[in-house]
Amino acid sequence: MSVRHILNEKGRNVITVGPQMTVREAATFLHDNHIGAVIIVDSQGGISGILTERDVVASVAKYGADCLEKPVSDVMWSNVYCCTEETSVDALMEMMNKRRARHLPVEKNGQLVGIVSIGDAVKMHIRAIERESEHIKAYIAG
Repeated sequence: MSVRHILNEKGRNVITVGPQMTVREAATFLHDNHIGAVIIVDSQGGISGILTERDVVASVAKYGADCLEKPVSDVMWSNVYCCTEETSVDALMEMMNKRRARHLPVEKNGQLVGIVSIGDAVKMHIRAIERESEHIKAYIAG
């Protein structure tokens, strides 16, 4: 199983924002869209950064409520770890665990083509285990 399987199932829509959007506006996007991260893109659509719920909380803790009026470019992660559609689910989970990342943008030829969460990876991993279990049961029964 690969990231492509995850994206084919869940879709490739990614909520993106510009670097000048305020943290307050981005937090509203997160809430309204029931998501944990937004990708910050530059004027050419390239990935500039990622802002997660955790980043918003850390920013409030560090700067107080005034951070809500700062642009997301001031508090986002600019060193974004990405994966590709060919990345296996096992490699994805290992990367997320090692980087302590709950969300990874998916790139293809330098363009954003999706985003995957740790929940997506775990769900796909569980499905693979269930399928394997069914195959083993069928083999034993047959």
